[in-house]
Amino acid sequence: MRHLVNITERRGDWLQTFTGKQFWPLDPHPDDIDIRDIAHALANTCRFNGHCLRFYSVAEHSVAVAENVPLEHRLTALLHDAAEAYLADVPRPVKPYLSGYKDIERQLDECIAEKFGLAYPWPDAVHEVDNRILADEQVQLMTIAPAEWALPRPPLGVDLPHWSPREAEVAFACMYEKLSGVSA
Repeated sequence: MRHLVNITERRGDWLQTFTGKQFWPLDPHPDDIDIRDIAHALANTCRFNGHCLRFYSVAEHSVAVAENVPLEHRLTALLHDAAEAYLADVPRPVKPYLSGYKDIERQLDECIAEKFGLAYPWPDAVHEVDNRILADEQVQLMTIAPAEWALPRPPLGVDLPHWSPREAEVAFACMYEKLSGVSA
C-alpha cells in the first residue's frame, strides 16, 4: 500500500502524475520528480497550444534542441522545458501576463536542475538553439502567418520528423538514458 502525503504538509494542492505519484506544482521537491513522468507528459503535450498543422510534442521539441547544442549542454537542453510536464505549455505571448507564473516556473526549473545535477539558469547555448528551432517550427508547423512573427533568431535548419506521442516519449527517454547513463 502506498503512503500518501498529508496535504497540510505541502503548499498548494497536488496533481497525480503518470507514474501515480503526488506532485505539488507550488511546492516541488526533487524527490517528487520522475523522468518517466516528464517523458510521458511532454510527449503528450502539443506545442503552440495545439495550433499547428499536425501534432508536435514538447518532447520532440526538447530532443531537437538537445541534438543541436554542444555536448556539455545536451542534458540541460533535453530538460529545458521539463517544468511543462507539471505546469503545461503556456504560450509565450501569455506567460508574462499570468501573475506569479514565471516565479512558479522558475522555482520548478530550479528544482529540476537540482534533481538532475544541472546548472541553473539554463545556459545561453540552450536558449539560442531553442529560439532558432522555434523559427524552424514556425515554417514547418504553422499555416501562413497573418503577420510577421517576432522571432529572436533565424532558423537553424532542423527537419522535424513529427513523431507520434509514443515515438516522442521513447526518443526522449532514450536520449535521457544516453546522456545521463541512468535508465528512464
